[in-house]
Amino acid sequence: MNRLISINRCHINTIRNNITRTSPFILASKNVQPYICIFRGAHEQKNIRSTLNYMIALGVMTVGLSYAAVPLYRIFCQAYSYGGTTGHAEADESISKMKAVKHRPLKIRFNADVASSMQWNFKPQQVDITVVPGETALAFYTARNPTDKPVIGISTYNVIPFEAGQYFNKIQCFCFEEQMLNPHEQVDMPVFFYIDPEFSDDPKMEFVDEIVLSYTFFEAKEGLKLPVPAYAR
Repeated sequence: MNRLISINRCHINTIRNNITRTSPFILASKNVQPYICIFRGAHEQKNIRSTLNYMIALGVMTVGLSYAAVPLYRIFCQAYSYGGTTGHAEADESISKMKAVKHRPLKIRFNADVASSMQWNFKPQQVDITVVPGETALAFYTARNPTDKPVIGISTYNVIPFEAGQYFNKIQCFCFEEQMLNPHEQVDMPVFFYIDPEFSDDPKMEFVDEIVLSYTFFEAKEGLKLPVPAYAR
């Protein structure tokens, strides 16, 4: 009986020694975790640096675009009549040779707005006029500076319905150009325009009998970013 117990004890010790010698990875596994943490920490720091560099570059680009917003917005919108903006035409012989479409009268309504920070009084001199495609027309807006200091303003414009913008051509206007008014000064601002005769041939314009020309004045400041309407984003 004692011999049997002794043999069992020897057998158990042998198994323990074999496990200890043949399974070093079991003990070593306790030392793996710190290296994994160090590797993850370095990887996360690299990601943070990359994100910061990206955000800095994005901020610099945004500031640069804010200074170029006015000319870029003007060029793009005038070229493509985007978002209801009108086209620009030169006063040449082609305009004088246009044929008026007498059977297609249109009512042109005029609207005026100012930004919340703009202190000017701004309004159209006429509520609306009736024109026909192929004929030139002249309208006026009035701007007044009621303050005791000079104020420089700049305006944007659009046309409603938006699809009619491609046919609304301005020969002369005051948009996208800085206008300075001295204290209590008032000026009349002309808009010389015409509706392209092709307006009457466009099936999308068949039920359009009224067009709204709208101007908005902002106080011109360094870094001013003119707002783009939501429908144009």
